[in-house]
Amino acid sequence: MVNLHSSMCDVGNIVTQIVHFDNGSKKTFRSIITSTIVQGQFTKFKLENGSTVSINDSKVLCIETFPHD
Repeated sequence: MVNLHSSMCDVGNIVTQIVHFDNGSKKTFRSIITSTIVQGQFTKFKLENGSTVSINDSKVLCIETFPHD
């Protein structure tokens, strides 16, 4: 998989993100490996625990990103 050098890589190799959805809900994802972030119709990334997350971009208002503690 080619790393498209997401701007999240500038925050750190591992980050925490809070994703705010258009219905008012939000979800926190911890231990995101920034080099695995791939964007398309869905944004996909892997977590340190080995799981993969896919998010439908059309449902997202904004994403907050923090260095991993």
